[in-house]
Amino acid sequence: MELCESPIRELHRRRLAREISTAEIARSVLGRIERYETRVRAYITLTTGDVLSGAEAADAKLARGEPVGPIEGMPLALKDIFITAGIETTCGSRILKGFKPPYDATVVERLKAHGLNLLGKTNLDEFAMGSSTESSAYGPTRNPWAFDRVPGGSSGGSAAAVAAGEALAALGTDTGGSIRQPAAFTSLVGLKPTYGRVSRYGMIAYASSLDQGGPITRDIGDAALLLNVISGHDPRDSTSARRPVPDFTRYLQGDLQGVRVGLVREIGQAGQLDPEVGLALQANLETLRALGAEPVEISMPSIEYAVAVYYILAPCEASSNLGRYDGIRLGPRAAGASDLRELYRKTRQQGFGAEVKRRIMLGTFALSAGYYDAYYVRAMKIRELLREDFRRAFARVELIAGPTSPIPAFRLGEKLDDPLQMYLTDAYTLPANLAGLPAVSIPGGFTRAGLPLGLQLMADHFREDRLIQAAWAFEQATDHHRRRPALS
Repeated sequence: MELCESPIRELHRRRLAREISTAEIARSVLGRIERYETRVRAYITLTTGDVLSGAEAADAKLARGEPVGPIEGMPLALKDIFITAGIETTCGSRILKGFKPPYDATVVERLKAHGLNLLGKTNLDEFAMGSSTESSAYGPTRNPWAFDRVPGGSSGGSAAAVAAGEALAALGTDTGGSIRQPAAFTSLVGLKPTYGRVSRYGMIAYASSLDQGGPITRDIGDAALLLNVISGHDPRDSTSARRPVPDFTRYLQGDLQGVRVGLVREIGQAGQLDPEVGLALQANLETLRALGAEPVEISMPSIEYAVAVYYILAPCEASSNLGRYDGIRLGPRAAGASDLRELYRKTRQQGFGAEVKRRIMLGTFALSAGYYDAYYVRAMKIRELLREDFRRAFARVELIAGPTSPIPAFRLGEKLDDPLQMYLTDAYTLPANLAGLPAVSIPGGFTRAGLPLGLQLMADHFREDRLIQAAWAFEQATDHHRRRPALS
């Protein structure tokens, strides 16, 4: 196994023991980018010019006997939705091409304080609106496990970079499953923290009440490590929670003895479950039982409405958030407009892609006079019913388990002409966003054709500790997370 295929915590242990150097790690990752990036297309912007020098600086500190943190000098990537000072931030859209922000997002500041060695900005569905990374204005990203398949979305570039060894780990964002679904499609760990656990300041908004940043990593240990760094209250974000941040790596131990794991009775109504996904789920549940977990059937009647509720509320918020891209406040100004209305229309017509336009129109319609009560208000009421279902569920169980996606990674172009089928791939992930809950996708096996599958675990608000402990125990009992794509 090459160095670029190893978890950060293992690499850090080895460099402290002087078995390897940070520069060797960086050269391994840079070599993968050189060999495979033209096929994978995980990145929109590469900033690899300073990566080797950043790694050598960490080695110099080690040589002087100075303390070096686990991520210091380690080559990492960021989804191109996080504001980065002086580095182009596009959100996968033509309307932000050339935009170089003057400041960093809070999570970027925190990573830099721990020695961030940035490889670049990864590809995504435009403004994080999609489930396949095919709606990017910069072209689709390919799944390293099968180059004719999608890597999931919207954080598909981040997942593909890590899976291909083109980054040791990456940050993504999750509005309806955009960290967890790509992680499942690429046999990685994708952790969506509780809403408010990670600051959204400097994270370009799609749907403000749903968005949350989080890590995509090779194993749960690296996810806990990065969560330590990026979590915590931020006074610049009004939705940031004033909660203490524990050392999440302390929960990488123990078993599941006596832990009650909920199995949602109505989950089959939330999307069409592929037979191989169902078989993998049963095998994963048997593993949880063997670890001491107690499966408990629970009922969540409102979960069948989650997809409909999400695709009303998220477009409504997008319609509001994307109003700033008008050619005056943000975005390149279209030429040849005779008045302000035409300027707005031409700018947005040229700058936005088809999926973004579709969701803006859906949201604008649902918020319009005569339809606001029928759609937006009703969706908000059902969202509260879903939250109440989760409250009742977590009074009975500590975790809820299920598949991350109803299907394995699908072929490029397969669902582009059928938006509804694309939306249904998020059926099992988006309930956690609607309720603001933490959730994680961990490698849960493979199809007969060798395509990765994910196991999703959800916990109550701010109980990431339970997710990490359960995921760690599952990893110790399986080897799914140790397999690597052939990249052939």
